[in-house]
Amino acid sequence: MLEVFQYGFMQRAFIAGIMIAIICSAIGTFIVLKRLSMIGDGLSHIALGGIALGLFLGVYPVISALIFSVLSAVGINSLKRAKIYGDVAIAIFFSAGLAVAVVILSLAKGFNVDLFSYLFGSILTVNETDLQVMTGLGIFTLGAVVIFYKELFYITFDEISARASGIPVEKLNTLLVVLTAITVVISLKIVGILLVSSLLVVPVATSLQISRNFKETILISMIFAILSVVVGLIISFYFNLASGGAIVLTSVIVFLIVMIYKNRIG
Repeated sequence: MLEVFQYGFMQRAFIAGIMIAIICSAIGTFIVLKRLSMIGDGLSHIALGGIALGLFLGVYPVISALIFSVLSAVGINSLKRAKIYGDVAIAIFFSAGLAVAVVILSLAKGFNVDLFSYLFGSILTVNETDLQVMTGLGIFTLGAVVIFYKELFYITFDEISARASGIPVEKLNTLLVVLTAITVVISLKIVGILLVSSLLVVPVATSLQISRNFKETILISMIFAILSVVVGLIISFYFNLASGGAIVLTSVIVFLIVMIYKNRIG
């Protein structure tokens, strides 16, 4: 079992994966309780357009996906303020991101393998640059959550009272969506575009089965997410599977085990 830690690419994958698990749990708790679970799925598909554009232009894909996703996140929140339902706003940008990706893919034929690793996640493709970018963006994201924790907690449960108290609700909602976009982008190499939203939602859903308060929900979801990442990466290494699928499938199995256990003792 220790053989897996002897390889540099696996060491990078574990560091990146554990960091992503922590960040996804922190952000995921807010978006799940605000009933915005599908925004992660929407932003991940929007990021596909940024990835394709970066590969086409020869730009580092994570940076192009980050710019694409953050601008779309701000746009989604702007449409919501214009009285367009949140799911409609997400669908509009979701469609635009996929359309950009499809058009670029039809123009270029030479980066299908690279794109495949972003679609499904690949532990082999995590390099030092990826790790540095993930670390920098991860510290920024967690730092923002820590700094604005009380305000984000307030708007998660009662936006009306928060607005009446003078809390800048719209700005904080924009911040939360932007942080979600950043989290989605830094998770792409490990989990993949098609599955990254699952890592935002499933560990939190598992934690909600047994947690007793908000902070406990975040902490327990981090534990479940880290467990899923570690077990999933080990499985993907020994069975030559896409890391994203192995991680998310492990996460879903953990959810089912916890749910069955809770129902039996309940």
